[in-house]
Amino acid sequence: MTKVLIAEDERPIARLLEMNLTRAGYVCTLAPDGLTAADLIEKNDYDLALLDIMLPGLDGYALLDYLRPQGVPVIFLTAKAAVKDRVLGLRLGADDYIVKPFAMDELMARMEMVLRRAGKGGHQLQAFDVTLDSAAHMVLQRGQPVELTPREFALLEQLMRNRGAAIYRDTLMERAWGGDAETTRAVDTYITRLRKKLNWGDKIETVYQIGYRLKQE
Repeated sequence: MTKVLIAEDERPIARLLEMNLTRAGYVCTLAPDGLTAADLIEKNDYDLALLDIMLPGLDGYALLDYLRPQGVPVIFLTAKAAVKDRVLGLRLGADDYIVKPFAMDELMARMEMVLRRAGKGGHQLQAFDVTLDSAAHMVLQRGQPVELTPREFALLEQLMRNRGAAIYRDTLMERAWGGDAETTRAVDTYITRLRKKLNWGDKIETVYQIGYRLKQE
């Protein structure tokens, strides 16, 4: 699972980020100020950091210096909208710069882009007896190819990337298909097909009133 540090001193924004990203399958840690964030960075490994620039204690620019030696990609989320501020943030080494207010769907799309660019997403995923190669667009089960439709493949990839996390139906639909379906219940149909094709009846778990979760080993 992808671990994200959120350094944001405005609690409503921090909680909104945490709620939406957790629903999307990310594992989030909140830091209300720069000093707390620096302490967390020293003690934990993260796949991505979302940093406000104007943080109490240490600002986002200072935190960037903590993260760069670890190779952790950084996205600034800030109200500093001037071109000179955006240019400064990117020149200092941030991977992206997003001005508040922002759309959550855009943020997640740009997070995925940054993670892929940093090699954090990974091309090959493994779960039980299945290997999924996103670059080759291939699924092997016990070494034998499994024929999946593009939607089945995209859905399986999301479940495998967020293994162990309960993911909402609408989140699965948005992240796998860009929301291109008549109803979130279409997810149920494709989950049924995946279970049958992979013989994973007990491995893709239904989470009541939420959606689905790929079982841990």
